[in-house]
Amino acid sequence: MTARYTVILAAGQGTRMKSKLYKVLHKVCGKPMVDLVLTQAEAVHPEEIVTVVGHGAEQVEKALGDRTEYALQEKQLGTANAVLQAEKVLGDKEGMTLVVSGDTPLLTSETFEKLFAYHQDKKAAATILTAQAPDPFGYGRIVRNDLGTVEKIVEQKDASQTEKKIHEINTGVFCFDNQKLFAALHKVKNNNAQGEYYLTDVIEIMKHEGEVIAAYKMADFDEAMGCNDRIALAAANKVMRRRINEAHMRDGVSMINPESTYIDVGVKIGNDTTIEADVQLKGKTVIGSDCYIGANSTISDSTLEDHVTVTSSTIEDSIMHSHSDIGPNSHLRPQSDIGESVHIGNFCEVKKATIGARTKVGHLSYVGDATLGSDINVGCGVVFVNYDGVKKWHTNVGDHAFIGSNSNIVAPVDVADHSFIAAGSTITDGIPYHAMAIARARQVNKDGYWEKLPIAKDKDWNE
Repeated sequence: MTARYTVILAAGQGTRMKSKLYKVLHKVCGKPMVDLVLTQAEAVHPEEIVTVVGHGAEQVEKALGDRTEYALQEKQLGTANAVLQAEKVLGDKEGMTLVVSGDTPLLTSETFEKLFAYHQDKKAAATILTAQAPDPFGYGRIVRNDLGTVEKIVEQKDASQTEKKIHEINTGVFCFDNQKLFAALHKVKNNNAQGEYYLTDVIEIMKHEGEVIAAYKMADFDEAMGCNDRIALAAANKVMRRRINEAHMRDGVSMINPESTYIDVGVKIGNDTTIEADVQLKGKTVIGSDCYIGANSTISDSTLEDHVTVTSSTIEDSIMHSHSDIGPNSHLRPQSDIGESVHIGNFCEVKKATIGARTKVGHLSYVGDATLGSDINVGCGVVFVNYDGVKKWHTNVGDHAFIGSNSNIVAPVDVADHSFIAAGSTITDGIPYHAMAIARARQVNKDGYWEKLPIAKDKDWNE
């Protein structure tokens, strides 16, 4: 098999983004654009991948890590100059080289695979990846002769009226014979208005030298979308979301309104799970089978096992075990571990806490820095007081405990199994097994208090 290589162009700053963040690091469905391109390139198993960096090199390298080698383009002198920076790594190798831009996040490994195969079948020195554009304005046109052979690429500003009517456009993705590519790159001139070295000039150089130039037209124009500004970035997100949602639905996930369901790249969802409108599933989230995710929920970097129900709630970096439920309007903050068949009701917040099986936290409660056992009832308005202004403290509550409504548990405290906390108590000491803790002022009724009030007894309290 002929060796494969890939060069990813990621050196441009992207001034049209008007952003402090470098262009290729802008995200599409949760991943930097250049990461998406690299992932698809990895899927066709090239022997080496070189990412050409320039602006924001350190940030790009941090985002991609050791998945690729790097070449630095110190001055942005055009795309041909950028590819030339990979010569130290690839220059003397035999094989085929894919050149792709880091701001084309919708390209797929299937398209790369077909491009490599077409290039090899045609025994070409260069193969251009093309697409049929509904509106070709602004794109370079692919000019073919009567036999269908590529004659040249004509940019919009240089095209004749006849050439402007051509709808087959250059996507900016190429496959080259590797050694012929680097030989031609040294012949590229910068005698143009911008004073830059253009990769498209390699095609003309190879054509002049009698090399075979091919063009492979891909089926889906959307894949060719480059993201040079925020408008294109939003359009790419929309296309990617549709792709992601359709893939999940084909795998057995129900979506009430796919157009308003936002799922990041890499999120996993089991079959027979239902997702309502305006749900966001982000990061490394994994959702099991037979779950129900209610409208306006946001789940980030979390795991939900099978048969979990989420009703209009937010979950971050946490786990919900099978048959548990949460909401409406509750919040799992990072490092929350919700056990099997646990009920977290409405307007509750859990942070860095483990809650054992079948425990119920019904409503309006805060559980922070705590370990709760199984079969506990946490009443309305309970607060685990975990912060003394300097340090966070931990609370342990044993199995089958009962915590009455409106209680404050001031950490650090250990509450034993089968203990009982009376409603309205403020607990500052440990509670032993089977004991009841009452920590509140005793009620006092004062007879005749009404007559002593300095107000008229006949006052109309409804006025």
